[in-house]
Amino acid sequence: MRGKLVVGNWKMNGGLRQNDGLLADLRAGWVAPEGEELAVCVPYPYLWQAQAALSGSAIAWGAQDVSEHAGGAHTGEVSAGMVAEFGCRYAIVGHSERRAHCGENDATVAAKAAAALGAGLTPVVCVGETLAEREAGTTGAVVLRQLDVVAARLGDRVAAIVVAYEPVWAIGTGRTASPDQAQAVHRTLRGRLESIAAAAANVRLLYGGSVKSDNARALFACPDIDGALVGGASLKADEFLAIAHA
Repeated sequence: MRGKLVVGNWKMNGGLRQNDGLLADLRAGWVAPEGEELAVCVPYPYLWQAQAALSGSAIAWGAQDVSEHAGGAHTGEVSAGMVAEFGCRYAIVGHSERRAHCGENDATVAAKAAAALGAGLTPVVCVGETLAEREAGTTGAVVLRQLDVVAARLGDRVAAIVVAYEPVWAIGTGRTASPDQAQAVHRTLRGRLESIAAAAANVRLLYGGSVKSDNARALFACPDIDGALVGGASLKADEFLAIAHA
């Protein structure tokens, strides 16, 4: 059975004082129903703070990226092994902002997913199309290409990942794919995973892209949507918890 999962991505936001309040409110407000999970992926400097605040709670934590390298002369990089030392469960890889702003390609994302798994983390592998690609009718081809490169690198281990479909045109824009649009892409991804390996059919598929409490319930009702990767709304405890409770 696939459980529901909601992951908050703080992006480059936060501060020690405001984090304390947010993490305390999340801990106080979340009692996980059976089969449901909540997590936050925070900037590297705050991993220790998330660990201290959330240890022993029902909320997991993770990082927003990891290096494809295990160590060495890679100034500014942070390895999956380093992240794992802070008790992280998850690591986001291949977010569209990193693909667009940092030049990450499908092969880089696959290598990062492999590095995360090798360190005992669960990679949240992001896929998604631009507005131009959607208007050109190539959404399915784009997301399957992105997934296939990861699957080829991981082999049977692809069953251990989480996939987040984030249409680039809906991230931080206030625009959201309709439940029917999101479900169609998730069904495409599910079909590919089912064809790769029986175990991969149970990979959790998250939707991301301006998810809010007022649209979460309709999205989560779709048969192939197993939760959400939430951006800005994850910085407000009440809103984030409302999404999770949906």
